[in-house]
Amino acid sequence: MQEFLNFVLRQLIDYPDEMVLTRHEGNKRTTFHVRVRQSDIGKIIGKHGQTIIAIRNLLAAAAQHGERAQLEIIEAGGSGAE
Repeated sequence: MQEFLNFVLRQLIDYPDEMVLTRHEGNKRTTFHVRVRQSDIGKIIGKHGQTIIAIRNLLAAAAQHGERAQLEIIEAGGSGAE
């Protein structure tokens, strides 16, 4: 799942080298945090949220045997540095 997200998200944004994707596992739940520039957030969300909804649906479908997977977007500074 993480490789899939990494590939798809990098294709959508203008500054893929600044993207950081981390995975956090909990009790039957995997949360992915993606940190991107503020200017790239809209590209991941898409018009009316359609892109992020599609990515989250694919992520949920890929989760295995009662597990849940979710994606959260974390805004990095405008320059990409924090």
